[in-house]
Amino acid sequence: MASLPIRLVTFDLLYTLIVPRLPIHVQYSQAFEPYLGVLDPESLRQSFGVAFRSLEREQPVYSKGSRAWWSEVIRRTALGAGANETALAASLPEIVPGLLHRFSSKEGYRAYDDALPALHALRQGLNVHTAAVSNADSRIRLVLQDLGFRDEVDAVVLSEEVGFEKPSPEIFLQALSKVNSSRSQNPIAPEECLHVGDEIDSDYEGALAANMKALLLRRAGRDGEQAHKPPQELSSRVQVVGNLHAVALWVKNHNSTRLGGPPPSCA
Repeated sequence: MASLPIRLVTFDLLYTLIVPRLPIHVQYSQAFEPYLGVLDPESLRQSFGVAFRSLEREQPVYSKGSRAWWSEVIRRTALGAGANETALAASLPEIVPGLLHRFSSKEGYRAYDDALPALHALRQGLNVHTAAVSNADSRIRLVLQDLGFRDEVDAVVLSEEVGFEKPSPEIFLQALSKVNSSRSQNPIAPEECLHVGDEIDSDYEGALAANMKALLLRRAGRDGEQAHKPPQELSSRVQVVGNLHAVALWVKNHNSTRLGGPPPSCA
């Protein structure tokens, strides 16, 4: 028996649909310099990673609020790169709003070249719903609007707003529920969903745990260089794509093998 067609494709956001215009540590360096002087870029890169990962463990799903969460990431990043503690304490009230604003718009992010065309191909060409699922905070909605994604996704589900983080199956199912709530009949089942993202644990394994299908995105060259994913041996069962055009092609090929009829309508 042919497998069920894909009727909903959900996407991770950062390093899947969008990417910082410059590496995050470079943008932090630009924001710090007027107040703290020039901090070593490599030290900033490392200290940001340490700060981000430690806060993820200490305060999951922005338990004390996203502004406080990011303020602490910014503070730890600067200190870890050798910033003067007194100067940092005095300037943090000005540094934090500037960085939060930058990463709330197209000033801080750009869309990958294949992102909007792939979403359009899924929705208009294949009649497939699309949604975004991210561990980001609510500011990312402003970024998506700024970059032209508003008309290309049916739902955006963010960990800060729903209280679950990837790889929890619940956040994927929340996205499915949100799409189904806009439909009057014929609800989509998890087995009819595909998730695409760049992290093996949060995206690939999380989607499989929700009974969805999954593709792991591994961009090559400049488009993938900012992701800084650790080297990882992938088993042969992991399905990998190199860009988002390949996702639309995968869905097209998958749906063409099912029994009977054209792809279902998004109506």
